[in-house]
Amino acid sequence: MQSINKVMIDYSVKIIQEVKADALLVCIDVMKDIAALPEETKKALNIIIVVKENEQLPDEVQKYAQKLDIPNVNLTRVGTIKIAIAKGIVSGFFKKGDKIVCLGGVPKFGYSDSIFVIDVGKEFEILTSDYINDIIESVRPEVFNATLNIACEIAAQGRENKKIGTIFVLGDNEKVLQLSRQMIINPFLGYTEDQRNLLNPELHETIKEFSAIDGAFIIKENGAIVTAGRHLNAALDSRDFPAGLGSRHIAAAGITNVTKAVAIVISESSGNVSVFKNGKLFVTIEKPVE
Repeated sequence: MQSINKVMIDYSVKIIQEVKADALLVCIDVMKDIAALPEETKKALNIIIVVKENEQLPDEVQKYAQKLDIPNVNLTRVGTIKIAIAKGIVSGFFKKGDKIVCLGGVPKFGYSDSIFVIDVGKEFEILTSDYINDIIESVRPEVFNATLNIACEIAAQGRENKKIGTIFVLGDNEKVLQLSRQMIINPFLGYTEDQRNLLNPELHETIKEFSAIDGAFIIKENGAIVTAGRHLNAALDSRDFPAGLGSRHIAAAGITNVTKAVAIVISESSGNVSVFKNGKLFVTIEKPVE
């Protein structure tokens, strides 16, 4: 009897051929079965394997697939796909107009149970030809990806059993500082850029600790944290904003509307993580129901 994974992969190949897909995104650990893909498919297709942070692909899989890491937290099927595509766009794996076939599932079940077909241009409506250039101009892809990982971890875990809400503002830090004010003494003042760089794993617990402070983190394009506890003065008129989103989201939309920065927001009430650019909502990653 064929395994469920093998059946799902076979159907995925048929869908890929039918819709002329540009990429196969695998959001579940089915790597052994992926090895059975036809050789012509492996050569012709952009295959992305989604793994938890710090996991490695087997050498055999690395020959025909690329790795995309996501935070080591519990995510829904759709949440996993959303974060993978958002990071994949910023990292240059996907572009506007791409059609992506996604294999999804729940890791603890051990098999794929969902196939999604994503049209990047339609699903991410604010994606324009200049969008990715705007992000890369403002912040390095590895900094965006690391910040998104940390934000998802904070959203999932909170701090000392308390829900946490905060904002990370990435890039264009000089203008962001002009349009904001300090609410507390800067906890990162006096440290070298290496010591306060978000890409340094040793800093992650400190970031999570300070995430409980009111205000935003301001981060340079290279990942160096300029300050925390910053009040953002620029805000969009709430009448022009989607219903159900709070003051943090309005502040994040506002600051990205008047600067080149990217903002990542953790909602204290829902645990969702949202990304803003050019004053608009790029993607929201929903916190799974426990």
